[in-house]
Amino acid sequence: MSHSRLPLLRRISQIFFLLLFLGLLIFTSLRPTPGATGDIHLRAPVRLFFEIDPLVALTNALAGHALYRGLIWSLLILLPTLFLGRFFCGWICPMGTLQHWVGNMPSESKRGKQRIDSNRYKRWQTGKYVLLIGGLVAAFFGSAAIGWFDPFSLLVRSVGLSLLPAFNFAVRAVLYPLEHSHISFIKAAGESLHAGLQYTVLDFRQQHFAQGVILGVLFIGILLASLRVTRFWCRGLCPLGALLGAASRWSILGLHKDPSACDKCNRCLLNCQGGDDPIGGVPWRKAECLMCMNCVGSCPHGSLEFRFFRKEPEVATPDIGRRKAVTGLLAGAAMVPLFRANTGMGKSRNEKLLRPPGSLDENDFLSRCIRCGECMKVCPNTALHPTLEQAGLEGLWTPTLVPRIGYCEPSCVLCSEVCPTGAIWQITPQEKGWVVGVGKQQSQPIRLGTAFYDRSRCLPWAMATDCIVCEEWCPVSPKAIYVEEAQVIDSAGNTKTLKQPRVDPSRCVGCGACEYACPLQEHPAVYVTSIGESRSPGSQILLNRKS
Repeated sequence: MSHSRLPLLRRISQIFFLLLFLGLLIFTSLRPTPGATGDIHLRAPVRLFFEIDPLVALTNALAGHALYRGLIWSLLILLPTLFLGRFFCGWICPMGTLQHWVGNMPSESKRGKQRIDSNRYKRWQTGKYVLLIGGLVAAFFGSAAIGWFDPFSLLVRSVGLSLLPAFNFAVRAVLYPLEHSHISFIKAAGESLHAGLQYTVLDFRQQHFAQGVILGVLFIGILLASLRVTRFWCRGLCPLGALLGAASRWSILGLHKDPSACDKCNRCLLNCQGGDDPIGGVPWRKAECLMCMNCVGSCPHGSLEFRFFRKEPEVATPDIGRRKAVTGLLAGAAMVPLFRANTGMGKSRNEKLLRPPGSLDENDFLSRCIRCGECMKVCPNTALHPTLEQAGLEGLWTPTLVPRIGYCEPSCVLCSEVCPTGAIWQITPQEKGWVVGVGKQQSQPIRLGTAFYDRSRCLPWAMATDCIVCEEWCPVSPKAIYVEEAQVIDSAGNTKTLKQPRVDPSRCVGCGACEYACPLQEHPAVYVTSIGESRSPGSQILLNRKS
């Protein structure tokens, strides 16, 4: 095959995997399906890209001392890298594809000699190796914080929690006037278009996430950085790229440079994506090459060619330096004790930190959660949101239930279905135990926390006003919220009989439906805290007394 066709094949591969990633991301939600039964589960392998991510697998193995189900598929990427180099970065990775396309856009900062200089190898490209070392050392000591920088976590977190909700809002804003038009054919067209999009790319409800704007701005900033520095993220910050670069040192496929045919025109540098110095007269940096094949496609003299078992000298290992390697080791080793010694754990933990059903105990949860946002994206009630300060710095962007925005659906376990690392252990509706009459229930349901009342704000308690909304919304059976009739005197001196709500903590599962439904707009009169959660034996309020 002609080397000039390799860039074309690479573009086809990039488009295919980018569309596959976006398709799976869009279907990481509960969608209306014609002829579907009433059970709640996904019908697409939405975790696919995480399961083939070697960085996720290695982090999970180091931090959890085991490999969670499905992550063994990462060998499909890691093993070929040992022979072919960083083909994943140039041919498959959706984040790399977006960086590639943005980097090829016209930019004033990358013209002529500036563009050539930008595409030469830079010392700062070793930063990703320092980040990788620190992240893996932190994983060894029990923290999966490197998930902040994993490219798939970055994409799902940014696109799924920020850009897709914005896209949904924009589409609905355009469709609304069409669907409400007084002209029949325009109204019919709008309704048909809405129905078609509803089954494809449009979510059935408008999601909004805490910190969505921040996540979107950070992601767009990373992409725009490629206008100045080609593939800025891939070259300087991506720990997965660093891992694959380190593994590629044994690859048998390499770039052959024919010095006799090279006239030093530097055209190979015009579209070089990795900053690996394909030009003549300098060593080729194998660990930085993304196998984009642009150099061989651009060379007018045929002086560049990828060959197996090439013999020419090359830089086979990343040029990290002892000082940077030690810095990464020390930073990773200090990260976990520094974060956890200064973060509320146990009784001092933030009371509003409500983890999804099936979550591991907090330390184990932080050792597995890669901050990918899959559980938040899939939640049908948009109840899960990325944390800011609730879980401390180490827990930044991990999921927490925000009942005021959405409650945990009793029969839903989608968050445990999509979690790629086992931070949320996969459970069934029967194991969750919130729905009566569905299979064999376990003895005790999974509890996220316990609801409490602020009687100074509750309408029946504080204002002699009828209200039993919380009791009506309580989904468990028998209900955790019950009412007792009481005689009260209103402001006019009249005696009234009201139903005043109370909570039975032995029945409450902390789903948040009562807090979500409370009609008080500012601060709800009923609220859920993490006390009583199943995952933490030390966070209990009830003593089990044996008769």
